Amino acid sequence: MSIESQDAAEVLRTIWSQEPQQLAELDEECSPNKACRNMKDITFDGFGEEGEDMQSAWKAKLAREGKLTTTPGSIRDLVFGSSN
Repeated sequence: MSIESQDAAEVLRTIWSQEPQQLAELDEECSPNKACRNMKDITFDGFGEEGEDMQSAWKAKLAREGKLTTTPGSIRDLVFGSSN
């Protein structure tokens, strides 16, 4: 597992191990109802080739970056590492 994956897994473990009161505070701070005014002008225009759908564009980007995997995995694998 890469260092970045280990860091992400550690963040998830920390969040999942919190007390209910702390989780309520986290939910309040990260509420999906808050609008991020900095992102209002962000679009994905030009992300893919002309006429290409967004899913294909993302898959192509992940493949170029070496991040596309064809093996199935689970959230458990992400957090704790692959069982293979």
